[in-house]
Amino acid sequence: MKALQWHGPRDIRLTRIAVPSPGPDDVLIEVAYCGICGSDLHEYENGPHAIPVVIPHVLSGRIAPLTLGHEFCGTVREVGANVRDLSVGERVGVEPEYRCSRCRYCQIGDYNLCNSMGFAGLMGDGGMAEYVVTPAYMLHRLPDSVSFVQAAVLEPAAVALHALRRSALRIGGTCAAFGLGPIGILLVMLARLQGASSIVAVDVSPERLAAAARLGATDVIDARSVSAGEIASMVRVMTGGGVDVSFEAAGLQETFEGALQSLRKGGETVMVGLMQRAGFDAFRVVNDELSIRSSVGYRHVYPDLIRLVEAGAIDLSAIVTKTVSLERAVVDGFDVLTRDKRQIKVLIAPGGVEGLRRMGA
Repeated sequence: MKALQWHGPRDIRLTRIAVPSPGPDDVLIEVAYCGICGSDLHEYENGPHAIPVVIPHVLSGRIAPLTLGHEFCGTVREVGANVRDLSVGERVGVEPEYRCSRCRYCQIGDYNLCNSMGFAGLMGDGGMAEYVVTPAYMLHRLPDSVSFVQAAVLEPAAVALHALRRSALRIGGTCAAFGLGPIGILLVMLARLQGASSIVAVDVSPERLAAAARLGATDVIDARSVSAGEIASMVRVMTGGGVDVSFEAAGLQETFEGALQSLRKGGETVMVGLMQRAGFDAFRVVNDELSIRSSVGYRHVYPDLIRLVEAGAIDLSAIVTKTVSLERAVVDGFDVLTRDKRQIKVLIAPGGVEGLRRMGA
């Protein structure tokens, strides 16, 4: 089979490898689509960040070179001897977090905090391949009305929904999203669905600002020529004093500062983007009783997301801007995403047209 494997920074190779065989608790999936995530781009541009290169991941047992891709879906083609609740031919979405099921976090249900947590496609082989083997616990059946295109966006949508559930945002509340990559735009869409009365979207891309306005933002701010303080002043005018909750979804010091400064007194910033270090005005945080919360991955949100898509409450395909083949994934996917901010979510179709036809997509 063909697989897109990470060997090093700027060194992703389309390789022919054997189709993997599932272990007793695993499932072999024929991949329909796999999204390219910001994490994949970081690994491509200047990794490794999460990819194990010296010590194999404790749960996957894998080390680079490995197959990228953690936003994927497909059709079950083979099940392990111990798998009882999935059958060959079923369509599935993948919740790609590894979990040990033994540590204290797994035992209380907070499996996204597992001591051995990782992601298929970063710490183990993922979905940028024609076939992939995953643990059965990662899989969720897809109703017929949920397309593979929408299922390929379930993973970033899960990140956004978990962040919203971690937040203090309530029906009628106000919020701002700083950074309009896929997760930032999905935060806008889900906040609107949750009943937020005012949603301010902040980014430097006119195209992404237009998409956010189309998909639920009540106000947008082009941050190309304004400071964090000026953005905060604009947010306060738009919302009558500042937002209840701001989401930092870019992983930058500037957006973190803007997110904090845009809060009303007693407000909350949720950190979703990844950054090594962040500085903030501690005096104001204390004086205004601001809260800083973080959110990583997701837990217990996939079933609800699938139900929302099935009911037509949200169309996750709205953020998909391009589909590419496995052969063109680097040139027309990775490279394009690093320079063209008009692109939001690019999907790879590993099996091409024939593979999609075979799966009924």
